[in-house]
Amino acid sequence: MWAVGVVMVVTPCPAREAHRVLAAAAAAARIGVEGLAASMAAAAWGVKAPKGVERALRRAVEAARTSGAGGAGAGTAPARPLVPSRERTEEALGRFRGCRAWLWADPADERARRAMDDATYTLCVLMGRPTAYEALRAAELRLADGAHHAPREMDGTGLAV
Repeated sequence: MWAVGVVMVVTPCPAREAHRVLAAAAAAARIGVEGLAASMAAAAWGVKAPKGVERALRRAVEAARTSGAGGAGAGTAPARPLVPSRERTEEALGRFRGCRAWLWADPADERARRAMDDATYTLCVLMGRPTAYEALRAAELRLADGAHHAPREMDGTGLAV
């Protein structure tokens, strides 16, 4: 489920904990987990989620972050969020922009829509953001920030460490 992946990235936490976060948010918003996931997916396309749903999700994610959900036990420092490399960010952002231009040129093209869905999903997961707008902004800020700092050491996955 896409929503689980988003929660795993933004919290950070394992899949089992992400399921718990989604269940807690859905219960607080008084909707089913499927409805919450649908709201999250719609938000990735700029559709505003109902305030109660958005608030419940934010509170559940924040509670998971502060409780040390990402596998960090009590008394240990919380996990540091992963930062994508400059090269990977440029690649994902370029793909997103290319797919957006393709879709604007031919909105009825089903292949363009699928490519845009894939590019958006990739950018959201890479940047750890739940919406396309937030992911696009984070990627642009990451690239602007990277221009002013020395490159950081990379691990084998293309993520800065």
